This record gives sequence, structure tokens and C-alpha cells, in this order.
Amino acid sequence: MAERDLTCQACDGTGLVADDENWQYQCPVCEGKGVVEPGAGREEAKVISTDTNNRVIE
Repeated sequence: MAERDLTCQACDGTGLVADDENWQYQCPVCEGKGVVEPGAGREEAKVISTDTNNRVIE
């Protein structure tokens, strides 16, 4: 597998993402590393209970 295939697509390998005001934060996808291991971070989705109006039930 080529190194470019491991580069985090969310942050383009920088480890930082910016919001609309250009504040930079650690990338939540690669945790600031800039690379993503194959299959890493694939967790099962948590089911959230909602009512008929799609409001979250706590």
C-alpha cells in the first residue's frame, strides 16, 4: 500500500483541521497524526432513541 493511501483525507496529512473562522484544531479522524491506519477508527454506530419528531430521547 502506498504512503499516500494512508494519508488522512480529512486533514490532507497535516494533522490539523480549520473551522470557518480559520481556527485550527487537532484532526478528529487521525487524532493529529496525519495518517490513518487501514481499518482504524471503525467503530460500531451507537443507536440513539428518538421520538416521532426525531428528537433525541434521553
